[in-house]
Amino acid sequence: MNIRKIVLIVVFIPMLVSLSAAQDSRSERRTYNLPQTKSMNLPLNDAVLVGNTLYISGRGGMDLTTMKVPEDPKEEAKLLMEDYKAILALAEMSMENLVSVTVYCPDLKLYRPFNEVYKSYFTKEFPARAFVGSGPLLFGIRFEMQAIAVK
Repeated sequence: MNIRKIVLIVVFIPMLVSLSAAQDSRSERRTYNLPQTKSMNLPLNDAVLVGNTLYISGRGGMDLTTMKVPEDPKEEAKLLMEDYKAILALAEMSMENLVSVTVYCPDLKLYRPFNEVYKSYFTKEFPARAFVGSGPLLFGIRFEMQAIAVK
């Protein structure tokens, strides 16, 4: 056997095997749900992990036990952010793992009150974010947020 064949066998075959294994791990899906979401029997998961990327479904800041939206927009934002913390914890992540966030809000005057609460949930860098004016949101919520986190 010549030296080129030996190099191919020793170097490239293990590399191809490891690439194949990496491909398999990236395509694995794992789902996460808060207990309240599971009990509601909705056609969604709170989050789906593929590889090291967590895709978090849109969520609003309502009390899931009473199904009521708080009167105070800041309290609603706090409930929303606490749900996000809980979902991230299920996937062994924190708010610092968020890399992209989209917030939908039918009233853009609520931008500042939302930000007052939102920024208190981060200790380092903020994720990339869009705050989008929307039409009415389900259940009369003022904020719906969806996000992507990376381990």
